[in-house]
Amino acid sequence: MWIKLLVSGAVIAFCIFLGYLAAGKYRSRKKFFTQFHSLNERYLTELGYMRRTLDDFFAEFSYEGDFEKAIAQFRKERKISYAYAYLTEDEKKFVQNYFSMMGKGDSHAQNGYFNAQKSALEGKKSASEREAKERGDLYLKLGLLAGLALVILIV
Repeated sequence: MWIKLLVSGAVIAFCIFLGYLAAGKYRSRKKFFTQFHSLNERYLTELGYMRRTLDDFFAEFSYEGDFEKAIAQFRKERKISYAYAYLTEDEKKFVQNYFSMMGKGDSHAQNGYFNAQKSALEGKKSASEREAKERGDLYLKLGLLAGLALVILIV
């Protein structure tokens, strides 16, 4: 009896863990766009007041995950890596266009461009947060249900 309970608990925990891993794509996408949005906000402030070099601007803040890798590549090569599986083709083009405009032209033109991108980034951030919550919960619940189904089959 105890062995069945132990195996059942392990199977359910394993299936929930698989659901958690399956939802990782949506958590990564949410994290990417949250950091991207905050970068845009800081850059707009930078354009309005400080006007330091891009290297000094990027060195001041720390980033995490894939966004940190993308920023590190941008600082070295002035190109950005956007080949992440969780970004759609339109989002990849958006990221490429965004970073291709950084440091180009005068501050007035840049301020206009990045202010225009502000609403698009807010939309992408809120959509990714909503999707991460919905899909994350869905995959955890599906993992639980799959675990329970396996337990029923085992017992």
